[in-house]
Amino acid sequence: MTPEIPEITDSHCHLDFPDFDEDRDGIVASAHEAGVTRMVTICTKLRLEPQVRAIAESYDSVFYAAGTHPMSAADEPLATVDELVKLAEHPKFVGIGESGLDYHYTADSKAIQQESLRVHIEAARQTGLPLIIHARAADEDMARILSEEHAKGAYSCVMHCFSSSAELATAALDLGFYLSMSGISAFPKSQELRDIFASAPVDRVLVETDAPYLAPPPYRGKRNEPAYTAHTAKFGAEVFGMNYADFAAQTQANFNRLFTKAA
Repeated sequence: MTPEIPEITDSHCHLDFPDFDEDRDGIVASAHEAGVTRMVTICTKLRLEPQVRAIAESYDSVFYAAGTHPMSAADEPLATVDELVKLAEHPKFVGIGESGLDYHYTADSKAIQQESLRVHIEAARQTGLPLIIHARAADEDMARILSEEHAKGAYSCVMHCFSSSAELATAALDLGFYLSMSGISAFPKSQELRDIFASAPVDRVLVETDAPYLAPPPYRGKRNEPAYTAHTAKFGAEVFGMNYADFAAQTQANFNRLFTKAA
């Protein structure tokens, strides 16, 4: 008799990307075999929302979120709160974003990124759905805006694929937000990041792939896929000194608490 595989959720992937066009059914089936019972596929440009929604509608285990990625904020029409709130009426729409700030590649569009972020925060506030944040090389502005907006009215949030500073982690956790662990946390050079997670409350941690990007070892450099959430979670269990089944169960409870619509 084979031992039961612990259930887990890939809280952030991109199943609409062309990387999966040839074998999307197989990718979802492989995820199920690895114990990944749910996936949240993320729309990064609102004009692509119909395609992402169609994927979520095609698979019982797939949910979706939509927003304007900060790296596209200057090139896409500015989202409106009403537009995001309307999308949230769909039964499988479970989060707002990803939105955020990315000054690594797109620092020249700081102002519009910040404006877009505040729109997404207001939509999260109005819908009660969690905000999904992408943060890169923008820690001070990110902490400031999240705090300023939280003071205007509470909202829930996950720092997706968290790989920023301990200061931003603390600021997010102090607001009651969640940190999501991606394959980056399993890279050999990521000890500092593992230390940040180790000092976070385990009931505020999610796991994700960000597939097709950032595959964890032993698949690093290859196309990532939701099944590999299990590999990241095994590293996460080690970080927290837990066995895998207990850590998987904890991340499931955390996901259910934050993504109430997918629970």
